[in-house]
Amino acid sequence: MGITDPITGTVGLLSTLTRAGLIAPMRPDKYLRIVGAMQRENMAVTSGFAAAAQRCGDRAGLIDEIGILTWRQIDRRADALAAALQALPGGQPDVVALMARNHRGFVDTLIAANRIGADVLLLNTSFAGPALAEVVAREGEGRSLVLIYDDEFSDTVDRALEGRPETPRIVAWTDTDGHELTVEQLIDAHAGQEPRRATERSRTILLTSGTTGTPKGATHSGGDPGVLKSILDRTPWRAEQPVVVVAPMFHAWGFSQLVFAASMACTVITRRKFDPEATLDLVDRHRATGLCVVPVMFDRIMELPDEVLDRYSGRSLRFAAASGSRMRPDVVIRFMDRFGDVIYNNYNATEAGMIATATPRDLRAAPDTAGRPAEGTEIRILDGDLHEVPTGETGAIYVRNKTQFDGYTSGATKDFHDGFMSSGDVGYLDEDGRLFVVGRDDEMIVSGGENVYPIEVEKTLTAHPDVAEAAVLGADDEKFGQRLVAFVVLTPGAAATPDSLKQHVRDNLANYKVPRQITILDELPRSITGKISRKELQDHIDHD
Repeated sequence: MGITDPITGTVGLLSTLTRAGLIAPMRPDKYLRIVGAMQRENMAVTSGFAAAAQRCGDRAGLIDEIGILTWRQIDRRADALAAALQALPGGQPDVVALMARNHRGFVDTLIAANRIGADVLLLNTSFAGPALAEVVAREGEGRSLVLIYDDEFSDTVDRALEGRPETPRIVAWTDTDGHELTVEQLIDAHAGQEPRRATERSRTILLTSGTTGTPKGATHSGGDPGVLKSILDRTPWRAEQPVVVVAPMFHAWGFSQLVFAASMACTVITRRKFDPEATLDLVDRHRATGLCVVPVMFDRIMELPDEVLDRYSGRSLRFAAASGSRMRPDVVIRFMDRFGDVIYNNYNATEAGMIATATPRDLRAAPDTAGRPAEGTEIRILDGDLHEVPTGETGAIYVRNKTQFDGYTSGATKDFHDGFMSSGDVGYLDEDGRLFVVGRDDEMIVSGGENVYPIEVEKTLTAHPDVAEAAVLGADDEKFGQRLVAFVVLTPGAAATPDSLKQHVRDNLANYKVPRQITILDELPRSITGKISRKELQDHIDHD
């Protein structure tokens, strides 16, 4: 149920914010400065940074490989970069495209663009030249655009901008000298300056991680305080506590954790590239109370040898939050057995924001659950005729909440029914109201007239003691329409064969769910956000 009574809703919000320490004893004039700073930011997604600069300006706001920046330093750097963007020869850009890893340059650019009212286009750092060119052309059509990027992506940017040589380029991070224009140079050159503030709220364009085609741009303008409450009521964030954010910030999940941490004035600790042991070291060294990852990062941490894991306690952690792809149940349990019941699994969508959260208690009961609906969010499971299905039956997941996106930049939208938006996923609700995601609706395999969802076969394969990971997809088949093919990664020293794994599936599932082909790989190909790349797996399918 959503918050329907404004008075009750306001009281509930204030209670939650007080419990989380966001509302704390402070002089009235400080609260006035905080509110004023947020209003100057047009209550945009970056207003939390401005508020933190007024609340605790001398405290550490960001720690990266270069060092520490206080909230006040972040605020002033953003002002300087914003003024620099307005002083570019071509004038203030309409769109700031950002292709950067997790570091201060990413944060500087995000805040600066928001302050001048430019749209921020967050680009996937794994883009190849053609994909980057297509996205930049689409989002920059008819508008002025500047591209800010890390030096390591220079070749990709060169290829992408062959048809747009006039596009200004600024380097956000570099380990070498001699670049014509960098973020640091612009900040130094415009230190102490303030930009002309935008009168309209900036939009952030997040790219969807669709299974086919070029990712679509989904715009968000932010500003709903109910989102704060729904997260704080489910996950134990506390104001001004250190949080390690290693999920990629260009992705919807990592971006949301960065913005949320700033809104809580939590010190953000990050590094450009994920390293499992270095992440544990950051948690212990900074006594971090929060850790924000994508699920595959849990896998990589738990793959470390015991003698390495034994060096780190993770004792300070109150939560380790993940989203972006399905978590391995065995890894969830092993991580919590070692570091405590701190994992919170979040089911989100770029278009719908937070949909459900699984608490450690939920995960102990059902390690593969996506959790219960977030406050203010309703979930319906519908069949092909858009009728609700009984509890426990699988159907399309439809969502209604206040965190839905503004729309795709193309003008298209998602499917809606009775005010509920299609998430694009298929799943079911159990008797306790927990949501289970079976897969994408476009991943269903129809073999011999029978519907098969890959996740069911994948879970059966990973239940085999010799299997660490599995991915299942469909291949064209003249006789059956489609046939199932599976790719597995074995545990160290395992002796399972494709035939023995097929028999394992046959012993546990219907015969039409047994993969015709099982290929053993050293590892499954993944995107930078940890999702399995099914496109790459298609290349391994035997088409004979």
